[in-house]
Amino acid sequence: MTPLFVTDAPVNALKAALPAHIEVRGVSKMFRVPGGEVVALKDINLSVGAGEFVCLLGPSGCGKSTLLNAIAGFAPPTAGTITVDGRAVKGPGPDRGMVFQEYALFPWMTVAQNIAFGLEIKGQGRAQINQRVAELLETLKLTDFRDRFPKDLSGGMRQRVAIARVLALDPPVLLMDEPFGALDSLTRRSLQDELLRIWAALGKTIIFVTHSIEESIYLADRIVVMTYRPGTIKADIQVSMAHPRDGAAPEFNALKKQLSGLVMEEQSRHEQAELKALTTD
Repeated sequence: MTPLFVTDAPVNALKAALPAHIEVRGVSKMFRVPGGEVVALKDINLSVGAGEFVCLLGPSGCGKSTLLNAIAGFAPPTAGTITVDGRAVKGPGPDRGMVFQEYALFPWMTVAQNIAFGLEIKGQGRAQINQRVAELLETLKLTDFRDRFPKDLSGGMRQRVAIARVLALDPPVLLMDEPFGALDSLTRRSLQDELLRIWAALGKTIIFVTHSIEESIYLADRIVVMTYRPGTIKADIQVSMAHPRDGAAPEFNALKKQLSGLVMEEQSRHEQAELKALTTD
C-alpha cells in the first residue's frame, strides 16, 4: 500500500474533485430544560468546501458539539437548514462519518472485526472486506493488533480503531468531536499527525471540534471561533501555514495570541454567566 505523507499538494488537488460540500444556513438550536429553554445555537451560517479541514473552537457551552451533531443528523436544528452536496440533512447518512471522544467500539469484537463491521452490514463480499480491513490496519498502524480486543488496547490505539472503522465506509465527510481530548500529549500529537496524513492522502472534508487552541492551529486550514451561549460565529480565520507546522514559529504564535484573545473573551462571558446563576440561586 502507498504510504501516506503530509503534503498540501494532494489536498489542494482533491478539493475541487470531491462531492462533499456543507452548507449551514440560519441554524438555531433550542433545548427545553426544567424551568425554561436554552438557546444553544443562534443563526449559524457556515459554508465548508470539499476537502477543507475546519476546526470549531471555543470554550465549553459554546455549542460546538451541538453544531457538529446537527450536521451529523443526530440533533435536527430548531430553525434553519443544513445541506451536504445540495441534499438536506434529515438524519445520519453514509456521506458523513462521526468519530467521538468515546471510542464506541464493540468490546466483544477484535480490532479487525470492529473495522469490518460496517462493511458487513453493507453486504460487501468477504474478499473486498478483507482487503479494505488490511489496508486500514496498515494505514493506522494496527496490523500487529488486528486480533486484539479493545480492552487490551491503549486509549490511543482504540481511537485509531474508531477512526479506521469510520474510514472503512469511505464517507467524504469526517465529523470529529474532540477525538483526542482524553489522550496524553504524546499520543495526541501522534494521532494528530496520522490524521493529517490521512487528510492529505484522501482529501476528506473534516470538521473537527476542539477546545485546544494549539490543536486547532496545528491541524486546520480554517478555524471557526464560536461564542458562549447562544453559540454564534465570532470569527472565521484562514490558516495559511503549510504542513507540518512548527509550534515555535512566529506565525504560529501570532495566531495563537489572536485566538487566545478571542476565546478568553468568551470564557470570561461563560464564567460571568455561571457566577450570576449562582448568586441568583
